Amino acid sequence: MNVTSRFKQPVLLSGSVLLSHPSLRDPNFSKTVVFLSHHSESEGTLGVVLNRPLEKTLTQMDKEFAKLSIGDCPVYDGGPVDKDKLILAAWDWKDKEHSFRLHFGIDITKAESLIAQKKNIHVASFLGHSGWSPGQLEDELDANTWVLSSLSFQIFNHIDKKSECWRSTISSMSDELRLQANAPEKPWRN
Repeated sequence: MNVTSRFKQPVLLSGSVLLSHPSLRDPNFSKTVVFLSHHSESEGTLGVVLNRPLEKTLTQMDKEFAKLSIGDCPVYDGGPVDKDKLILAAWDWKDKEHSFRLHFGIDITKAESLIAQKKNIHVASFLGHSGWSPGQLEDELDANTWVLSSLSFQIFNHIDKKSECWRSTISSMSDELRLQANAPEKPWRN
């Protein structure tokens, strides 16, 4: 769906990436990169935090996954909502940095099938998700809480790097954001 708040032209947010503004201190979203899988003016927005690896695989979370080829896939903290639910995603880059295919919210059978068919497929799982009620994200964008970005090879290639994924991506947006992202968190301690 389209967003028309402060934007003169409607903007399609599904498939976009949100970068938390350096001034955002909410512990749920500080220094996060959020992939928006669904956006609708009437239903709200759903996404997952990409750069919060839990340093565990699916098998380490639940031994039942040891029987499956997805058992070794990494687990990420997808966000503060429904932390007991698992979302699977798979992606592969067709032409290095320019052509990308994403399979989001897939079931175990589809993930297993993709692994069997494609040697360069990446599979990740997300515990929980991030969600906004209708109009909430637009208000947060108007308040400059988030910076919109597009999907990129750089983001997906560095999601296991926690705040470095966020810092390098937001720093590439502007000199002002680069300075803010690299500023000490507690400058009075310097």
